[in-house]
Amino acid sequence: MRVLHTIGEMGTGGAESLVVELVTRGPDVGWVSQVASSGGRREDELGPTGLARFHRVPLSRRRPGGLWRAVGATRAAVREADPDVVLAHNVGVTVATWLAVRSLRRRTPIATVFHGVAAGDYRAAALALSAAPGAVIAVSGVIRDRLTAAGLRRHVPIVISNAVTAPLLPDRATARRELDLAADAPVALCAARMVEQKRHDVLIRAWARVRPDAVLLLAGDGPLRGDVERQVAQLGLTGRVRVLGARSDMPRLLAAADVCTLSSDWEGLPVALLEAMACGRPVVATAVDGVAEVLRHGGGELVPPGDDEALGRALDGLLGDPAAALAAGEAARAVIAEHYDPAVMMRRYDDLLRSLARLPDPRPAVTPGMADEETTRQ
Repeated sequence: MRVLHTIGEMGTGGAESLVVELVTRGPDVGWVSQVASSGGRREDELGPTGLARFHRVPLSRRRPGGLWRAVGATRAAVREADPDVVLAHNVGVTVATWLAVRSLRRRTPIATVFHGVAAGDYRAAALALSAAPGAVIAVSGVIRDRLTAAGLRRHVPIVISNAVTAPLLPDRATARRELDLAADAPVALCAARMVEQKRHDVLIRAWARVRPDAVLLLAGDGPLRGDVERQVAQLGLTGRVRVLGARSDMPRLLAAADVCTLSSDWEGLPVALLEAMACGRPVVATAVDGVAEVLRHGGGELVPPGDDEALGRALDGLLGDPAAALAAGEAARAVIAEHYDPAVMMRRYDDLLRSLARLPDPRPAVTPGMADEETTRQ
């Protein structure tokens, strides 16, 4: 099956990580993958694998006339790729993809993966997706419910939770030595773009309440990086908070960390959270959307969004109790294994896309009496 992914960019976000996971696992289910985007680090990582062809499309540009340039470039990508089905990631990209496909003689089916938006944007998202063809996939049950409540018509969103393959971690002592971290220092890691949604300001205020020997690693870049660095200096946290910028060594950072944290105002189902938990790292995060859905099974602590006091207290408590952190980390690993298996995710995507493209399933039929893996996990 020929699958074309359309996505704004191939940077470091959760949607991009999902594309990488789907492309990487695609050969297991007979996919031939192509990606249309404005490019980025994830594309650079995928390129040498030979698992996908890439098409340059300015889908991430928000300028006058930008939509129509994106539509034209997407039309050319669809024509060249000749896919059986298109998987469009998020709303704006879906609109551009839909308009591009409508102008072609062959109406390729489209499925939208909805990764979530800010609370005030759900109504507009529901309106746009109600007009779109194909299927709508929500990355968590909470996201599905919010989209439906916002007025989504025509579609019943299908929940396919994000899932990850746990990265192979280096030795902890080696990772800490390479990062110039003391062997016994309590370390927390936040891997997130520096944008308003992620509320680094709340996390930094919370960190001022955490034990003074602890170190916070901030991995990620974005338009608010200067504000983050100024706040760190103003609160006297220089040395206790390390602003690392965009990183390509997440396994090393995860190996060095005791706890991972997110202070977002909203989330779909963040892949960074799943990766941390798959590696056995407990999570302290705000009780929003897909984050709360994951951690309800265990593996960390939830705090109210915007509450730096509660966040600081939870981080300090877990960092100060290695036995509790270890137990929460093992629970986190178990949650991922039971509920966020990437093989199950891949099968669900494959089943849906083949049904849209009206293509047969190439896998052997399940013999009567065998339990369906997907069914048993629901």
